[in-house]
Amino acid sequence: MSRTIAIGDIHGGLKALIQLLQRIDITPEDRLIFLGDYVDGWSDSANVVSYLIQLAKQNTCIFIRGNHDDLVHSWLKTGEMNEKWLQHGGQSSIDAYRNFSAEEIQLHIGFFQQMLNYYIDNENRLFVHAGFSNQHGPESEYHDTGYYWDRTLWETVLALDPKMKKTNKFYPKRLQLFEEIFIGHTPVTRIDESRPFHKAGVWNVDTGAAFKGHLSAIEVNSKEIWQSDPVHLLYEKEKGRN
Repeated sequence: MSRTIAIGDIHGGLKALIQLLQRIDITPEDRLIFLGDYVDGWSDSANVVSYLIQLAKQNTCIFIRGNHDDLVHSWLKTGEMNEKWLQHGGQSSIDAYRNFSAEEIQLHIGFFQQMLNYYIDNENRLFVHAGFSNQHGPESEYHDTGYYWDRTLWETVLALDPKMKKTNKFYPKRLQLFEEIFIGHTPVTRIDESRPFHKAGVWNVDTGAAFKGHLSAIEVNSKEIWQSDPVHLLYEKEKGRN
């Protein structure tokens, strides 16, 4: 039977991704929804993209755009970079592309261009890297950057009184629009969690793979969870992101 599997932020951890997919035991019938941030972190950023391009030839894959993907895409196209990006994983991506040919880089640029800002499935579940701010839904946003930068959706979820019901007139309208929402972007390790965390219909699948956490995946129907080893243990000679 086919499964729909959401996969959290990878951040260049190809070894963790391969290990995770082995533990999931994926088949060609499985649909894989990647929640963004494939790059910036461990040394395999460019190799992750190459791997995903090949994986999409075997499986139905949906690639959501993350903020780090947008930054790397801009750099590959124009050479644009900024100091904050370099400090937060950008240098690892620059290093990872040093030995890539112009043809390979063009292939990767095409991969970044084809990413989706968000995806809504037939069960009215939203998949997005960071979130959205418009009360009418992500299709009503004025700027694309909110999909992969804005943290207010997640902050709203964390601040929400768990006793508040959806029928309450003060219940956040954004959280009433979808059956469920799957996000990444903000590691749940910041709230001392190590597995995908659920609250108010929102699943955060970023379990800190860029730092000392795991790379995680969740089957969106059964809620079965898989995790890699802590990614830093697979890259013992590297520091990862600060």
